[in-house]
Amino acid sequence: MSSSVQAPATARPPAPIAAQPADRAPRARHPWLSPLVPVSSQARWILGLSFFAAFFGVWAVVTLGGFVPRTFLADPMTMAHEGWLLFTQYGFIGDIGMTVWRVIGGFVLAAVLAVPLGIFMGAYKAAEAFFEPFVSFCRYLPASAFIPLLILWAGIGETQKLLVIFIGSFFQIVLMVAVTVGGARKDLVEAAYTLGATPRGIVRRVLVPGAAPEIAETLRLVLGWAWTYVIVAELIGSSSGIGHMITDSQALLNTGQIIFGIIVIGCIGLVSDLVFKLANQRLFPWSSIK
Repeated sequence: MSSSVQAPATARPPAPIAAQPADRAPRARHPWLSPLVPVSSQARWILGLSFFAAFFGVWAVVTLGGFVPRTFLADPMTMAHEGWLLFTQYGFIGDIGMTVWRVIGGFVLAAVLAVPLGIFMGAYKAAEAFFEPFVSFCRYLPASAFIPLLILWAGIGETQKLLVIFIGSFFQIVLMVAVTVGGARKDLVEAAYTLGATPRGIVRRVLVPGAAPEIAETLRLVLGWAWTYVIVAELIGSSSGIGHMITDSQALLNTGQIIFGIIVIGCIGLVSDLVFKLANQRLFPWSSIK
């Protein structure tokens, strides 16, 4: 009797799992819930305005519903009425003009001096080692702490207010520009040297053009900080400006005018921020900063 021996069956290896295409990767059902997925300009405007509408709605419910005394927080209608009175009876447009002039004057003065120094520090490490400790030290000093000294040195006129904005902006711009310029790509620098560029040419043709979009973005951010400094400067020893109006309204317990002044500051800052951002996109279309 012959017996046949069957060879053991070899298990077939499992088929490799094909990589899932990128366009079929699992995502949230709604694109707004997916990380880093951009939204359209129309959707961005709708979402931004929706938050403002919700904010004013909650404010109206809290004040008109009697949850907060109107002495401490005016309702939106009272605030709008007080704002109308400020423009028609108290010359508030002049206060706005003075505040805007002070912000622009102090900020431009700081930027004109700080940007070249920041580029110099970022390009030359010896300069960075010399200036950086003092700049970092001054960066942590609050600009408002200098107001008593500035009043002694420059009085309570426009010079004092411009210097407050200058001190608050200058050291921030210097250090941020130095970090931006110092972070240039080394391969671009080496390629420029290979092509025969001089050290000065490296700064003019490689470092500055490469860092220009981020320098402009730095200036846009610091401009927002300058608005906080000017209001602090106007709260002390000032006879005009939005900060002066807020101080007078606080003495009269007129929270409607105080809130209106704060909203005006926010609106002006928002408009200047949008203008700065559009200008940066036009000047540096190759930049990834949006």
